[in-house]
Parts: sequence; C-alpha cells; structure tokens
Amino acid sequence: MPKDKTDNFLKAIKKYAKAQKNEMQVEVKQLKTERLKEAEESGKRDSQRRIKEQLHELRTRRTAELAKQTQDGQKKLFIERAGMVDEVFRLAAEKLRAFTLTDAYTAELKKDTQAIAELFGDNDCVLYVRECDLGVAETLKSLFQGDVQLRADDAITIGGVRGYCGAMAIIADETLDSRLEAQRGWLIENAALSVL
Repeated sequence: MPKDKTDNFLKAIKKYAKAQKNEMQVEVKQLKTERLKEAEESGKRDSQRRIKEQLHELRTRRTAELAKQTQDGQKKLFIERAGMVDEVFRLAAEKLRAFTLTDAYTAELKKDTQAIAELFGDNDCVLYVRECDLGVAETLKSLFQGDVQLRADDAITIGGVRGYCGAMAIIADETLDSRLEAQRGWLIENAALSVL
C-alpha cells in the first residue's frame, strides 16, 4: 500500500478513534452527571426522611415530657388542695368540739335525738354517743317509746347521736362527725378547688 494511503488510513482511524473517544467522554460525562444527580436526589430524600423521623422523635419526646410535667403539676395541685381541705375540716372540727361544750350543743343533741325517736316510733333501738355524752344521753332515753340501749361509740369523735333500729333496719346518723364529712364534697365543688 502506498504511503499516502496508509497515512490517510491511519488519519481516518485516528479521527474515528478521536470521535469515539469524544463521544465516550460525553457519554461518561452525561452518565456521571445523571448518577451524581440521582445520588443527590437520593441523598435529599434520605436526608428529608431522616429529618422527618428526627422531628417526629423530638415531638414525641417533647409531648411525653409536657404530659409528665402536666401530670406532676396536677398531682402537686391535688396534694395542695387536699391539704387545704384537710386543714379547713380540722379547724371546723375544732370549732365543733368547742361547740359541744356549750348548752346549745345539749339542746341540739336533744332535738336530733327527738327526730330519731320519731323515726323509730315504738320500736326498740340502740343509741350511740361519745363516752363523755353518756350522762346527757341518759336523759334522752325518755324521748323514745320503745326500749333504748345506750352505748358509747369511739367512732363519734366530735359529738352528736346515732341511732340503730334493728326491726326497721335503719341507721339514723345525726352526728356532727358525719355532718361535717358530708360537707367535704360540697366544699371541693363550690370552693373552686378543682384540679384540671
């Protein structure tokens, strides 16, 4: 083959090789760009998913912390409220005990016993009072039509009278203890001491 033909042939091969090389470089560059773009998008998606997960975890943790703080606050308020109510009732019990030392208490005891006697009619009954009221209660037996047994009751700490009629299966409680305790619910409801 003549040298010109060979040179032309080699030039053609080199030109073709160069064109192929350029084409491959463009494809590689394009492929690299596409892969990089895919990697970036995948990274963004992964980052966004991870951020969402972390935000969810953070919100969950904060919500749990807030709920615990709220619960602890309510518990503290409940304890304080219970303490206030107990103190109010302790003071009221003291005043009622002082009242039991007056003549007005004896009159109240007689009135309450009369109500129990009317309820029981001519049935036999048991009358319960504080031990220190046994002397006064002895005179109250005359208010009853039926037979009356008189007993001291340690459960009555403030004062008053409680009657039991077995024939009627009725307990009539006119003690200052039960009257005071009955006011506990009313106080909590009406003294704006509720815990939200």
